[in-house]
Amino acid sequence: MPIRDILQLGHPTLRAVAEPVADPTSVDIANLVTDLTDTVAHWRDTTGYGRAIAAPQIGELQRVILLRLPGRPVWPLINPSIIDHSPEKLVVWDACLSFLSIFMQVERYAWIRVRYQDLDGHWHETHAGPEDDLAELLQHEIDHLDGILSIDRMVDVKSLCSREEFERQFKADSPYGRSGEVVK
Repeated sequence: MPIRDILQLGHPTLRAVAEPVADPTSVDIANLVTDLTDTVAHWRDTTGYGRAIAAPQIGELQRVILLRLPGRPVWPLINPSIIDHSPEKLVVWDACLSFLSIFMQVERYAWIRVRYQDLDGHWHETHAGPEDDLAELLQHEIDHLDGILSIDRMVDVKSLCSREEFERQFKADSPYGRSGEVVK
C-alpha cells in the first residue's frame, strides 16, 4: 500500500470526530491498517519520530489507531475507547506527526483501561500505565479520533518549544529518545 500524506496542523479534518467502524473485518479496514503501518514506518525511518498514528491524520475519519512500538508487533486498535482511568495525572512531553516542528508538555492520566476491537472484530481490553509510556500514547491517539490535538491539552504555553530545542534539552529523557526495533 502507498505511504499516505499526513495532514498538518490547521487542516479541518484533524478537528473532525471520526466515525465508528461498522465492520472491523472489512477489506477497507485491512487496507487502512496497512496504509497506517507503512506511513508511520516511513516517518519513523525518515524523521526518527513516529510510534503511532490515527486514521484521521491521513484523512480517514474512521475510529482506527495503529501503534508501532519498539520490540512489539504492530498493533491496530479499532473503535478504541477509554473505559477507566486513574485519578492522578502526569505531565509528559508530547509531539505529533501532524506538527512535528513543535513539542509541548501535556497532562495525561497516569493509567487508563482501553476497550477496542481487533481486525477479526473481537473485543479486548488493555491496561496501560506510565511505565511503558503506553497510557500517554493511547490517550494522544484516541484524542485524534475525537478531533482533539495535544496542543489543546498543553499545560503551559511556556512549555512550547521547537523540535530542535526539544532534541537539545529533553529528548534523551523522553519516550522519543528511546530506540529499538519494531516487530511487524
